[in-house]
Amino acid sequence: MTSQDSSRQPKYQRIADALKAAIRSGEYGPGDRLPGENDLMATYDVARMTARQALGVLQNEGLVEARKGAGVFVRAFKPLRRRGIERLAQEQWGSGRSIWSADTEDRELVVDRIDVREQQAEDRIAEALGIAAGERVWARSRRFVLDGKPVLTATSYLPATLVADSAITQADPGPGGIYARLTDLGHEPVHFREEIRCRMPSADEAERLSLSLGTPVIQIVRTAFAEGGRPVEVNDMTLDSASYVLEYDFDAR
Repeated sequence: MTSQDSSRQPKYQRIADALKAAIRSGEYGPGDRLPGENDLMATYDVARMTARQALGVLQNEGLVEARKGAGVFVRAFKPLRRRGIERLAQEQWGSGRSIWSADTEDRELVVDRIDVREQQAEDRIAEALGIAAGERVWARSRRFVLDGKPVLTATSYLPATLVADSAITQADPGPGGIYARLTDLGHEPVHFREEIRCRMPSADEAERLSLSLGTPVIQIVRTAFAEGGRPVEVNDMTLDSASYVLEYDFDAR
């Protein structure tokens, strides 16, 4: 950018660019507090609104997060690597391990909220499961927390006729999770399909994931199929995009 182009920028944008350059250079590292509004007003001789807008640019880009009563801090990014193929391998859940353990390695992922209930299937879930709208499904909703921060919410839907009276209807389905239990029932998942999109969160999603302003979410909808192509589960997941890297490792042949 030329000096002439730079001079045409709004003041708040020039301040934001200077702060971003300081972050990139390492002057401000992960977890460091940035200069506050008063500091920016004094340094750049601008009004409070201009200083606030500059910090807002960084928040909207997901580089920093505001902590009430404490200031604005550079976001620490220690991502979870969601290994999309490895985590769904039969050797993972078939050996009694949680599929989530493939993502977390030596970090502890905690389920701090779980709700398991039987309900009517909404249209999109019924269509994905190949059942009639309004048929009963078991819904398993969970929130996952890592290092004290919510990173994921997930709701699995399974046909009630398939899983009634099984451990899948309990809060703890046992070693290997619901895929191991589906296998016990004679409906082993043999194929998975995931649809991925990125979008801005709803107010409820932002609250449940404790998202900073301007942070998008990643929505992953996975369908598990048994032999013969029968859908046996739909899992609707919402991920904090600032907490995840999606990794897919597969051979060309």
